[in-house]
Amino acid sequence: MIRAAVILVAGLVAQAAAGAPVELLVEERARDSLGAEMPASGEVRVTVSSKPVAEAMLISAYWMDQATGQFIANVVTEEGATHRIGGYALVIQPVPVPLRRLMPGEVITEGDIGTVDMPVARLGSFTISDADKLVGKEVRSLLAKGRPVMVQAVQEPLVIARGEEVSIIYRDGPLQLSAPGRALRDAHAGQDIKVVNLASNSTLAGIAVAHGRVEVGK
Repeated sequence: MIRAAVILVAGLVAQAAAGAPVELLVEERARDSLGAEMPASGEVRVTVSSKPVAEAMLISAYWMDQATGQFIANVVTEEGATHRIGGYALVIQPVPVPLRRLMPGEVITEGDIGTVDMPVARLGSFTISDADKLVGKEVRSLLAKGRPVMVQAVQEPLVIARGEEVSIIYRDGPLQLSAPGRALRDAHAGQDIKVVNLASNSTLAGIAVAHGRVEVGK
């Protein structure tokens, strides 16, 4: 039994000492280089343009341009030889995109959205990367099929129309009162709006919180 254990340990050591694909070694170094800038849902796709060896023990030196993903690395083989390799380590992230052209005023549904993998370097800081932040939103400016969506291109849907009768909710701590009113303009959820209190015929400023509901403070 002791002999079998020794053979097993020896086999594990030999396996640990074996080389790894150079793409895997580059991916690990690329992730280390990116650190906190690596998206949680992203992955690194490595393409080696010059590949003198398929496997190596380790990377002794590594340089990477994070803007383009281009890298140069020195890899050391099991025999101790050092080889220079180069290529691209691109960070790819799944991004929600429209499956059809969406016009202003349309409300986005789950069926309108698909996903494509894109290099993070090609995505702007205002690109929406979560489909949940698109579904239920109203299109503000035309959305092209298959193109990433910017945050300024969508908005909360319209919940109150101009001239519509609304319920005016007055809150002051635990106190809540309501009164009938009429909207003086269209408003999206969370947007400021002016309404006329039909009971007092006074104009009030509030916030559209839901369909037919406007909240005003003290």
